[in-house]
Amino acid sequence: MSILDLALQNIVSPMVLFFALGVAAALIRSDLSVPEAAAKLLALYLMLAIGFKGGAEVAKSGIDAAMALTVGAGILLSFLIPVIGYALLRLTTRLSVVDAAAVAGHYGSISIVTFVAATEALKSLGLAYEGYLIAVAAVMETPAIIAALLLARRGAPARAEGESTSALLREVGTNGSVVVLVGSFLIGWATGTEGMAMIAPFIVDPFRGILCLFLLDMGLVAGRGLRQGGRSLSPSLIGFGIYFPLVSAALTGLLALTLGLSVGGTALLITLAASASYIAVPAAMRLALPEANPAIYLTLSLGVTFPFNLTLGIPLYAALAQRIAG
Repeated sequence: MSILDLALQNIVSPMVLFFALGVAAALIRSDLSVPEAAAKLLALYLMLAIGFKGGAEVAKSGIDAAMALTVGAGILLSFLIPVIGYALLRLTTRLSVVDAAAVAGHYGSISIVTFVAATEALKSLGLAYEGYLIAVAAVMETPAIIAALLLARRGAPARAEGESTSALLREVGTNGSVVVLVGSFLIGWATGTEGMAMIAPFIVDPFRGILCLFLLDMGLVAGRGLRQGGRSLSPSLIGFGIYFPLVSAALTGLLALTLGLSVGGTALLITLAASASYIAVPAAMRLALPEANPAIYLTLSLGVTFPFNLTLGIPLYAALAQRIAG
């Protein structure tokens, strides 16, 4: 299947079309909305389902050197990608040190919703993947945030040391999405295939429908961000939101050559590295870098990179994975 066929198949999927519906509704100023409590419940369900399924897969396959190596690669990428992104932002845009560090941190971390959408795309292509990739996703949250903080402090040494790294780590470690993702992964690992069989009617059959509802809400949020905060994004910044995921994908593709992952696993690792956080990292940036501008980092990650990955990025990463591991 060609890249164009993959892209067309992904774009006309219900998940992507519901996201597009949300964006369109926001741009035309429709009163369509998803109640905040319902949106949080949808997010909680997705984190629980993907975490549990990943843990059950690890229990089924067991822990081996390949898993440890891939987790280590994920940590390395999460530290390295923000450094590269920061350098490019400082060279190509007029962002301040702090804003460049905050944006770079988002691109070193991961979007779990992009990850979930990629698993669905792989399922439609009949490509299996290693269950422990969800553990890799979990460990890629924190290193990028620490890297962003170090970059900001290196460029602005006058920042107060009272803003301790321990406070930042507490914020990240107790973030709801991280807790439920890691916790459900451990529960799935502990209960294995028996646990999966017990709750499969809850976390397997309704999964895609709930993902559509969640992406409708994400489309509404992205559309409002583009409408209200789009003026904060220069052409060079918008370009960064599109080309930098491809840079991260190429770097990860080279690293994946050494990991021995399946085609599906390679595609998911590339997707993780190419995605940008809009949940955990914005929360951490509010604590660690309150002077950074959310209209820049949140609109860029959610309003530019997320739609790009959802429509064109995932098919490109799948095609790259087929070249590398096929």
